[in-house]
Amino acid sequence: MADQAEGVIVPFHLPVLLTEVLGQLGVRPGGVYVDGTVGDGGHALAFLRASAPLGSVCGIDLDPRSLVRTEQRLAPFGVQFTPILGSYAEMLGSEARADGVLLDLGISSRQVDGSGFGFSFQQDEPLDMRFNPEADIPTAADIVNTWSREGLVAVLREYGEEPRAGAIASAIVRQRPISSTVQLASVVAGAAGRQSGTHPATRTFQALRIAVNDELNTLTTGLQAAVDLLAPSGRLAVISYHSLEDRRVKTFLAREPRVSLVNRRIIRPSAGEIAENPRSRSARMRVAQRLAE
Repeated sequence: MADQAEGVIVPFHLPVLLTEVLGQLGVRPGGVYVDGTVGDGGHALAFLRASAPLGSVCGIDLDPRSLVRTEQRLAPFGVQFTPILGSYAEMLGSEARADGVLLDLGISSRQVDGSGFGFSFQQDEPLDMRFNPEADIPTAADIVNTWSREGLVAVLREYGEEPRAGAIASAIVRQRPISSTVQLASVVAGAAGRQSGTHPATRTFQALRIAVNDELNTLTTGLQAAVDLLAPSGRLAVISYHSLEDRRVKTFLAREPRVSLVNRRIIRPSAGEIAENPRSRSARMRVAQRLAE
């Protein structure tokens, strides 16, 4: 399935672990569900279908471009779907009690492959990396061109787990100003040297994206908000894609007294799903249930 804009057909992002999410959250007719990172609406669409005719779904996203696509895609469901532009960390203020909350922490294929985000070094474009281009926060270019070497080293080590952080930060400082994704990738590759498997700039781009959008602090706040929002026996499913996220999720769920773990082991995509959607291979899902009050 795809969306068509300005004559160009843009495929919708494939929802990851869709069957497992529906099963683990126990999506049922008449239920109330929140997709805290609705993206292209693949999971939300499945929630709406499974909870029909009286169910409802709230979809939250920081990216206004994603939300417009999703509103159009889910328009046939009318008032059953409520779109909200913002961060899932802001779920705290809601008065509704949800039967299930999903947080899929990945970025969509459209955001990686499309233009205007600056997330990828596959296209030459400005170093932005904000999910919301209107957000009044520093861009990746601001960080790269104004932070001290020490500040860059800290970001690359903490958010990218980059073993060559010192060399990369020094190279960035020497070659500033850096304004584009391809320019930054070239600087990083020159400092990091050849690496097997992924591109040498992959960890740097991850670190900058996390820093720009304050993703890890948002995750901590969002997990708390999700538990607050759950009805008794409601479930929270979190899909993460790298160890930084997964460690925070694991630690939070283990220490949160209001929930119990549904599965001791993480849930991963099947071989069939990975073959169909290779970008799902790093996904891991943890599920918890709100205890009775």
